[in-house]
Amino acid sequence: MPGIPLGPFADDSAYAEAVARDGTDPLRQFRSEFAAQDPSLIYLDGNSLGRLPNRTVELIRDTVENQWGTRLNRSWRERWWTQADAIGSMIAPIVGAGGSDVIVADSTSVALFKLTVGALRARPDRGRILTDDLNFPTDLYVTSAAADLAGGREVVMVPSADGIAGPEDALLAALDDDTALLTLSHVAFKSGYLYDMERLTKAAHDVGALVLWDLSHSVGAVPIDLTAAGVDLAVGCTYKYLNGGPGSPAFLYVSRSLDIENPLSGWWGHTDPFAFDTEYEPAASIKRFQTGTMPIISMVAIEPGVTLTARAGMDAIRTKSVALSEFFVQLSDRLLEPLGFTVASPRDPEQRGSHVSMRHADGWRVSQVMIDHANLIPDFRPPDNIRFGFAPLYTSFLDVHTAVLRITELFAAGTMARYSSTRDTVS
Repeated sequence: MPGIPLGPFADDSAYAEAVARDGTDPLRQFRSEFAAQDPSLIYLDGNSLGRLPNRTVELIRDTVENQWGTRLNRSWRERWWTQADAIGSMIAPIVGAGGSDVIVADSTSVALFKLTVGALRARPDRGRILTDDLNFPTDLYVTSAAADLAGGREVVMVPSADGIAGPEDALLAALDDDTALLTLSHVAFKSGYLYDMERLTKAAHDVGALVLWDLSHSVGAVPIDLTAAGVDLAVGCTYKYLNGGPGSPAFLYVSRSLDIENPLSGWWGHTDPFAFDTEYEPAASIKRFQTGTMPIISMVAIEPGVTLTARAGMDAIRTKSVALSEFFVQLSDRLLEPLGFTVASPRDPEQRGSHVSMRHADGWRVSQVMIDHANLIPDFRPPDNIRFGFAPLYTSFLDVHTAVLRITELFAAGTMARYSSTRDTVS
C-alpha cells in the first residue's frame, strides 16, 4: 500500500496465508466490479454502506440522461412502473422467497412500521410484542410507535446477558398465548450475533404468534431461506451487502399464506392505480404494500449489486465471509488484544454474521485515527464498539491482514494522543 508502511509483520506466515488465499479465492474476480479510486484504502464498512458497483454509474447515467432526459414520461410505461416488482423478484431468491413475495418499498423503517401494524391488526386479541435489546434502535422506536397506534400493546424487550449473544432461550421462555408478534434482527447490528431463524419462528408459531425479521445486516452476506423457515414477514435494506447506495429503498416480504393489510394505503398499492378511484381497493398481490411513488433514480441503483450477489451465489459468499472474519479474529487475538482490544462478537462463526465488533476503552478516538491516519475505514457504535465489516465480493484476505498491521502501527506511533475523545454526531 503506497505511502503506508505495513509494519514488522508484513512478511510473516499470516501475510503468506493472505496472499495464498486471495490467489485461490473463487470470488476474487468480483473485486474489479466495484469502484476503487484509492488503491491504498482498506474499506471494512460494507456492513454499513456497500461499495459502488461500476455498473451503477452507467445505469444512473442512463436513467438520468436517457430515461428521464430523453424519454421523459414515456419511461413510466417503458420501465419505471414495474421496476419495484422486478428488483423484488431479483432479491427473492437471495432470501429464499418466491418471486412474487418480495417487493421494493419505502425505507426499512417505514416498511417495518407497515408490517408491524399489519401483524398486530391480524392478532387483535393479543397484547404483547416480543423483541430484544440487541435489536436496531430504530426498530425498537418503530415497534413502540406501532404498538401505541394498534391499541396500546405492550412491548417486551428481553435483555442479552452479555450484550453479544442473542437471548434465544429467554425469548423462547417469554413466548406465550398473549404474544402477537416476535420481531428481531436476524443479525444483531452491534455484535453481529446471528439468530437461529427457523428455531425462533417455529416457537412463535407454536403459541400462535407472528414473526417479523429485519434482514438488514444479513441479506447478501448470510444464506436466508424465508420459505423453509416458515417466516411470516421480513424487511431489509439494500445499501449494505447488496450495495444499492446510500439511502436506497428497502424491500419487504409477506408470506403468501398470510392475509394482512397495509395500514398506510396509497395509490401505488391500489388494484387499479390509474383508475384514480376515490375509494381504496388494495391490490391482491404484494403490491398492496406499496404506498406512494417510488424514488426511481435511487431505486434503479439497487439492481447492479443484487445482480452481482446472485451471480456469486450465497453459499460461496458465506464461505468466504466466515473465512475472512475468522482470519481477522485470529490476527486480532495475536496482535490487537495486547493493545486493549477484545472481541465483542460471537467466537463461533456459525453464530456470527459478516462483521466483527472489537471493544476498546478508547474506541471512538481509535476509530477516527484509523480513518484519518491509516486509510482504514471501519465504523464505531457506542459505547466502545469498533465494527469491522467483511463484504466478500470486494474484501480480500490481504485487506484484513493489512488492516490489523496498520492498527498496530498507529499504536506504536502514539497518534491517538492528538485526537479528542468527544464523539461527533456521525459515527
